[in-house]
Amino acid sequence: MALGSTPPSPYDLRFDAGRVCLDLLATTHPLERLDAVPPLCAWITGAGLVPPGTPLTHADPSWPVAFRELRGSVGQLVHAWLSDDVRPYDLALARVNDAARTAPPAPRAARGEDGTLVRELDGPPECAALLAAVARDAVELLTDPAARTGLRQCAGDNCPIVYVDTSRGRRRRWCSSEVCGNRERVARHRRRTAPTRA
Repeated sequence: MALGSTPPSPYDLRFDAGRVCLDLLATTHPLERLDAVPPLCAWITGAGLVPPGTPLTHADPSWPVAFRELRGSVGQLVHAWLSDDVRPYDLALARVNDAARTAPPAPRAARGEDGTLVRELDGPPECAALLAAVARDAVELLTDPAARTGLRQCAGDNCPIVYVDTSRGRRRRWCSSEVCGNRERVARHRRRTAPTRA
C-alpha cells in the first residue's frame, strides 16, 4: 500500500519504519498509542490505509483491540526473524494469514473539486478490510527475501522500533536519524566532553 504524506497528528504517531506493518509495531513506543478510537483513526489515515479525509465515524471500541491483536502477532513474527528464533509461532502466523484473507478496502478514482482524479474508497472501510491491508503488508515483507534481509532493530538506547533499511550499503543504524540518531550523537558528545568539564 502506497504511503502518502503524513498529516500532523496530536497523538505523536510515527510513520518512518518503511512498511505499514512496521509502523503499526511502532505504536507501542514509548507508550501505547492505540488505546482509543481517535488515535487509531489518526494512525489509519497517517499510514495511508485510507485517503485523507475519509470518514471513519463508524469505528468503534473493538477496532483498537483488533489492531493491537494483529500488532502482537506481526510483532512475534518480525522479532522471531530478527533474533533467528526457531520456535514455531503457529498461532501468530495463523492470525496474520487469517487477517490477510479478507479483501482490503477497494479504491476507486473520483473527480476532485478541481476536476483532477483523486483516490477514494468504494465505501466505508470495515475494520477487517483495514486489518487485511496491514496483514498483507506483513505477509509480503516476511516472504520477500530481499525486503526481509533489510529488517533492522534500531540501535538507539532502549528503542524497540524495527524498520526496513533501504539505505545505500544498508548502513542505517537508527529508526530515525532525527530521533534516536540525534540522541546517540548528543550522548557521544557528552561522553567526550565530560572529562574536560571535570
